Amino acid sequence: MHNTGDVKVPIGPQHPALKEPESFLLTLRGEKITAASVKIGYNHRGIEKACEGRTYIQDLYLIERICGICSHSHSTAFAQAVEEIAGIEIPARAKYIRTIVAELERVHSHLLWLGVAGHEIGFDTLLMYTWRDREVVMDILAQLTGNRVNYGMNTIGGVRRDIKAEQIPQVLKGVDTLEERTKYYIKIAGEEPTLINRLSKVGMLSYEDAIRMGAVGPTARASGVQRDVRKDDPYAAYADIDFKVITHNTCDVYGRTIVRVLELMESFQIIRQLLAKLPEGPISVRAPRKIPVGEAVSRYEAPRGEDLHYVRANGTDKPDRVKVRAPTLANVQAVALMLEDRYLADMPIVVAAIDPCFSCTDRLVSINYVDHNSKNTFEWEKIHRDSIEWYKKRGIDFAKLNKTF
Repeated sequence: MHNTGDVKVPIGPQHPALKEPESFLLTLRGEKITAASVKIGYNHRGIEKACEGRTYIQDLYLIERICGICSHSHSTAFAQAVEEIAGIEIPARAKYIRTIVAELERVHSHLLWLGVAGHEIGFDTLLMYTWRDREVVMDILAQLTGNRVNYGMNTIGGVRRDIKAEQIPQVLKGVDTLEERTKYYIKIAGEEPTLINRLSKVGMLSYEDAIRMGAVGPTARASGVQRDVRKDDPYAAYADIDFKVITHNTCDVYGRTIVRVLELMESFQIIRQLLAKLPEGPISVRAPRKIPVGEAVSRYEAPRGEDLHYVRANGTDKPDRVKVRAPTLANVQAVALMLEDRYLADMPIVVAAIDPCFSCTDRLVSINYVDHNSKNTFEWEKIHRDSIEWYKKRGIDFAKLNKTF
């Protein structure tokens, strides 16, 4: 308690309202949030560093596991960067297949988000409906790729699986079903007074603040920012497809809801166009095992927003550096601003409205710090050794585990 009457309330890193371990420190005056800070770093997995010790093909499947919901997003962004360095032009059919899976993944992600948002405001019927419908798109993804999550569709030089002619009618049938159900969700979003009143004017982020804070995806588009990598910097087959960039001007959680449900309708139209125009031909080209020296940045519009991958090659079969800027890392900076002057009860839905994935977001910075008294240097190797010793003291010896498995 402070003299001003403010109270600091920590939420997380372990908390029933959070599916992943992250820490929020809220300063309250009564029930109003006067200040908020976000601290990441509780779920770091070292994927970027791990990529440096593995081949490009191995990295492709490791990168895919940055996020289960956006797995195709990350693997495509990484593959595009490697292909640019190597000067590889993938076949047109592979571009279309990548784009089809991308839009199916967007449908999956937005339906999942809609259910989570409903749950956060006590609208659990919406959660049950949307997660039922998720099964339709997940079944389609499983049919096309062999997996419901982490599809393993991409390879350097194209895709691993073709779309057969007999699969297309089944995909279209599923898309038709999802479109009809999405129309119901649009009706709810536009007419249900409980939902409208609960989400309106909550988590405000003005157009100017969205630009200043570097917001991306539906978070930015709900503040009127017409920013979408699929239009701004087309990749895969998006240059061949006609679609609208959905924006809204309420700058709140309600706007982020509207953007996502309307984007579902655009995705259905994109999938139909892609299947109708699907070109004949091979689905991949041969890629070299060793990638020539070079570097590239790949941009991709993931369901949550712009996904950036930087890859630097050194002429071997392993990258010299891999850097990922996931959409949540761009959006999480605006969360503290969105929480200010809101009620404590709004915190779960404001955070959920950016559709956060904190395992995508978490980073570790290795600092070469010299203690002038002990002359000890804090480096990556020391972090590695200390972590091994820390687990050994708790009875876990990874050397023995490796021999066992």
